[in-house]
Amino acid sequence: MLILLNGNLLKVLVLLTVFALSSAGCQKAPVTEPPLSDSSKAVSFLALGDSYTIGEGVPEQERWPNQLADSLRKYGALVDTPQIIAVTGWTTDELSRGIDAANPSGTYTLVSLLIGVNNQYRGRDTAEYRTQLKALMLRAIGFSGTPSRVLVVSIPDWGVTPFATGRNRERIAREIDIYNSIKGEVAAELGCPYFYITDLTRAAAFDNTLLAPDGLHPSGRLYAQWVQRMLPAVKKITGLQ
Repeated sequence: MLILLNGNLLKVLVLLTVFALSSAGCQKAPVTEPPLSDSSKAVSFLALGDSYTIGEGVPEQERWPNQLADSLRKYGALVDTPQIIAVTGWTTDELSRGIDAANPSGTYTLVSLLIGVNNQYRGRDTAEYRTQLKALMLRAIGFSGTPSRVLVVSIPDWGVTPFATGRNRERIAREIDIYNSIKGEVAAELGCPYFYITDLTRAAAFDNTLLAPDGLHPSGRLYAQWVQRMLPAVKKITGLQ
């Protein structure tokens, strides 16, 4: 009855209805953020060192850098095959020259550094080791862009292996401990994560399955133990946890 009695009111109601419908049609759809690209999980890995990094005596897939890369892939990371600059027998100064020759370029997600056993084996001065090790860590930081992505690994104790039979095993252990103490101090000074795996290598004194056929270097099984110890921290470093 109200509509029949008041035509103006009807016109107003119709206009309001049209306006409301038009406004609703012009509202923007909710904006959603695009999913993260898989490239955000891409990991490049530069491994620097000696026989323990190149995996003397084991197949390529059993080297610890390669096993670490495989483990990260299981958590969704897109990991390139690790670039390895390492030669059996290298000391700190020889590794530095090897890096010069290889001339790696770009920025790496991860850079590992495991060096020093041959300095100890050759009886090199520990002060020299500290100086050269620090220089190598600074180079590694340059390749990674930040100290937090440089994985500094302790020196294994080769004195427990059959290769050391007839040698003073206690002296070797003491010297390895001194070198590792220096390595831990320099890593802490520069802010690099330090992974102590020497105790795992000493278990080879009682378990020959932890050794490669040469009776000196770690087996793939022992390298896998290193990776399991390192993996939780490396997952955080690479944003997988």
